Amino acid sequence: MAIPIVMPRLGDFMTEGIVTKFTKTAGDNVAQGEVIAEIETEKVNYDLEATNSGIFHPVVDHGTTVLVDDVMGYLLEDGEAPPELQEKSDNSSPAESISERMKQRKSPKTVSVMDTVPSTPGARKLAIKLGLDIKDAVPTGPRGRVVEADVRDLEDSSAKSKPQLPPGLPRPISEIPLQGIRKSIAGNMKNSLANTAQLSYFLEVDVTESQNLRRAKGLGMAEVLIKATSEALVRIPVLNSVLVGDSILKFDRVNMAFAVALDDGLVVPVIRDTNSKTISEISGEIKNLSEAAKRGELGPDDFMGGTFTISILGSVDGFTPILNQAQVGLLGVGRSLQKPVVRDGEVVVREMMTLSLTGDHQVVDGAMAASFFRRLQRLIESPSKLFA
Repeated sequence: MAIPIVMPRLGDFMTEGIVTKFTKTAGDNVAQGEVIAEIETEKVNYDLEATNSGIFHPVVDHGTTVLVDDVMGYLLEDGEAPPELQEKSDNSSPAESISERMKQRKSPKTVSVMDTVPSTPGARKLAIKLGLDIKDAVPTGPRGRVVEADVRDLEDSSAKSKPQLPPGLPRPISEIPLQGIRKSIAGNMKNSLANTAQLSYFLEVDVTESQNLRRAKGLGMAEVLIKATSEALVRIPVLNSVLVGDSILKFDRVNMAFAVALDDGLVVPVIRDTNSKTISEISGEIKNLSEAAKRGELGPDDFMGGTFTISILGSVDGFTPILNQAQVGLLGVGRSLQKPVVRDGEVVVREMMTLSLTGDHQVVDGAMAASFFRRLQRLIESPSKLFA
């Protein structure tokens, strides 16, 4: 019986993944547990292992973007035909089967990644020169071969379908494809904005005491903010929720997702139960997850289960981050600066920081945001309880 190889769900909000590489070729024997494909998503690179033993039969090309749970290939028994081929041979006459195979041969859309594309040497050389994939050309030569004219036609159609620069712009110095992690991030951000009513609120808080305490204990400001935010969320649980369909699902445990910048994008691993952990415990998890992210060693479980997100961008005064899908709240953290402020009628120098709260206005209104900010401000400006 053919066992389908499907795109796994490697995160709460994953919708698709890229098959960057198959480690087996068509017809190879595969043992259960062997790595058969390398998968890339917005957040993680993942080695996909075979769930069963069998003969490997891919049905998509390297570099193909595949939706979650869609089929990428099959593991077959010895002598077994893939399901789509079996269906054709079961439901069609020999004449129809031959006709169908001829149609497939002439269609660039149905050429398998492992098939050899019939073509002339000149056509292959021209395709390489022009940077085109010869399997996308429609063959018109004898016996269904791709000839040079077919490659020229492909070049023309590619140029027509390529988006054109708006008039008046100068010639670009380079062209960078939107692909891989960056493409996934772009898609998720657009979906988030399209499906939520996002509104941001700002508050400047005095972090002087928090900075002094965390420096004395050799800790970072990120762990102080994560701990304070977690405590505030316990008191204002509507922000520690997700919106699924028409239901708001609240939680009494805070699983804090935090952004880690990489060279080619951003990943957001999750620290679980931050409301019940000490600042020192949170600090250790931040260090371990950040180092693993930069080495590319995070697994799917590291990205799952976030109920709220914090994004720290210490090089700007403030910003409006975009919600992770389904979550209804995200805290953006700007840099801290010494500023003159008025305290008890006198001008004093204090270390100040701008926070932004992005909320889904379908769930979070201004009164809720204000309540959360008031609680968070008290915790940050009087932080001794956080370090207890």
